[in-house]
Amino acid sequence: MQTTIATRVESGSFFDLSREDPALTRLREDDAEPALPFALMERLVKSGIPYAEHARALSSDTVHVSGASFDWYGAGLPRQIAGEINQADYEIVEHTDGRRAALTQALERLASAHPEGFARVQEFVRGLLWVGLKPGTRTSSLTSSSDPALPYVIVFSEKARHHIPPNTVSEEPSHVFLAENLLHEAVHQSVSFHVLQHQVFADGYSSKTSPKIEIAWRATQGVARNQFWEVDRTFHATCVYNQLLRFRRSELDRDDLTTNERVSFQAAYDEGMPAVSYLMGQLELLDEHFTVHGRELLADLRHQTDQL
Repeated sequence: MQTTIATRVESGSFFDLSREDPALTRLREDDAEPALPFALMERLVKSGIPYAEHARALSSDTVHVSGASFDWYGAGLPRQIAGEINQADYEIVEHTDGRRAALTQALERLASAHPEGFARVQEFVRGLLWVGLKPGTRTSSLTSSSDPALPYVIVFSEKARHHIPPNTVSEEPSHVFLAENLLHEAVHQSVSFHVLQHQVFADGYSSKTSPKIEIAWRATQGVARNQFWEVDRTFHATCVYNQLLRFRRSELDRDDLTTNERVSFQAAYDEGMPAVSYLMGQLELLDEHFTVHGRELLADLRHQTDQL
């Protein structure tokens, strides 16, 4: 499917990890490629913290699937990095055979059943952080997340094998649920790359002063920021929903799901359809907050939504 949001990293652009750049070249020459995303983080955050040097302390295993390679980080997550991406309550979990099998199966599912989705993951994801809450931490665990400040790296927990956000939860783990969550974060990364390189939102737009869109299906979550979304957050979510609903529909059309997987995907699909229609309509009502290019993206999103 054609989409206005780029599905490839532009050659020579800021996000091109192979471009000629002193910091990136040094890491490549030192065989420290897993630290490359953190060099971009230094440029984006501008805190003066040498994130790439801290990232060198991260060990990593390579996960190979269908010609793609991913750095699965191990060891301790440096506090400087954890603090910047809101992961201070988390630690990297032990790499076990079971976790490697689940991760490999999830990526293989994308590669075999969802080649367009896998191509997006391959293009916009390099590093994998499988985390768990630190002992004694009293908060609910994240399912998966990514941060625009750290390109190419996505974070997920064991919960990603049980949870299809926002509300579908399964007692039985599934590598297909993990596959959706990996795709979820890859789409967020691709949208972040686009927004950071192209002017999508109108001059003067700010998340802090943005109109808020009520998200009724998050009303029971208790956190105010999850119940009312800014225009840019809503735009991200609409892009993600469009991709994930196609993923869910494709899974439901297959004959190799377990009964539990089928029930879970049907529930998530049925919940997602009215959600994406609502979000799309709200964005169109607020299109003055977008540039001409941004409104072109909205028109493309409308076309995608109408095809669901």
